[in-house]
Amino acid sequence: MDWDLIAGQQLLKDQLKKSIQDQRISHAQLFLGKEGYGTLPLALAYAAEILQQENPTAAQRVSHLNHVDLHFSFPVFNQGKSSLSQQFFYQFREMILTNPYSSYDDWSSYLESENKQLFISSDEVDEQNKKFALKSFEGGSKILIIWRADKLNAPASNKLLKFLEEPPEKTVILLIAENSDDLLPTILSRTQLVEVPRLTDGELYDHLTSKYTLSDEQLKSIIHQSQGNLNTALRLMNQEGSTEFEELFVQWVRDAFQVKKRPEFLKNIIIWARSIAAWNREKQKNFLDYCAEMFRLAMIQNYGAENLVHRKIEGGGFNWESFSKFIHGANIESIINEINDADYHLQRNANAKIVWTDLGIKLSRYIHKSA
Repeated sequence: MDWDLIAGQQLLKDQLKKSIQDQRISHAQLFLGKEGYGTLPLALAYAAEILQQENPTAAQRVSHLNHVDLHFSFPVFNQGKSSLSQQFFYQFREMILTNPYSSYDDWSSYLESENKQLFISSDEVDEQNKKFALKSFEGGSKILIIWRADKLNAPASNKLLKFLEEPPEKTVILLIAENSDDLLPTILSRTQLVEVPRLTDGELYDHLTSKYTLSDEQLKSIIHQSQGNLNTALRLMNQEGSTEFEELFVQWVRDAFQVKKRPEFLKNIIIWARSIAAWNREKQKNFLDYCAEMFRLAMIQNYGAENLVHRKIEGGGFNWESFSKFIHGANIESIINEINDADYHLQRNANAKIVWTDLGIKLSRYIHKSA
């Protein structure tokens, strides 16, 4: 991965390059931040720089993810009796070469594994231990990138800890995680932390305008919704389901309004929930994000800051201004919390039909709450 292809993060790039120049490469480092901030691209560029210092031809092979001394571990599901990353490396490589900012949900969707638990197993750590016990093919460093190390299960975490404590010579281990909550404190204490911050709006703007042709209105909307996450920005640019999302959001709101006086509309909400539950998890998450954004914008509209409302629902006879009057300080927190809870439960493989039905019904309570 070429440093110049990474969006923003110039200060962090300079720090990583300097650590190589000064020969201060920690054998175990944790790149902490959301995938859309650039954790994996930074780790790949760092690995390429280390290997290129030892062999000038290494960078190109790293960019194609086929360098013999660069190894990867990432979450997978059990296939047969095996749970080794190598079985799925072709798919992982294809996804990352297409979009190095891909998220865990992208990977789950890519594998069509919405109903399967993805994890990094102790067998995977054992397999990497065997590989790293051998000398490197090119006589220099051997690098292991553990993508989404926060998905290590308990036995794997304990084995990795021993690997970190007694690493083979010329070994560099780069862990990548979205947050540190699911990592053993002892693993955290043995890694050098590389915090990857969200991209600034300016960095997103520069990256998007250098590669894509977008109107100022599109850019403003995408950057505002992305919250410094390039993967989110790319998804919004290519979002084919926006019309579908709008129609389902409007249906949800209208049925929620009707349920109070006409309970038979509850059946519509249940049917609505079942149709969404049939989607893959990534699409469900995207719809939750869309709903949360529309409720926030409705509240902003209600409080008179229309200049901050970068998008509205105006099709299908939907009255945006009238709807916005029902979203206010007394119910917005409850609505957003319910959406966040739904996201949390879906990430942990809860029954999607139950999650969406529960969320659909609860809106009918909050939307009638008086300001």
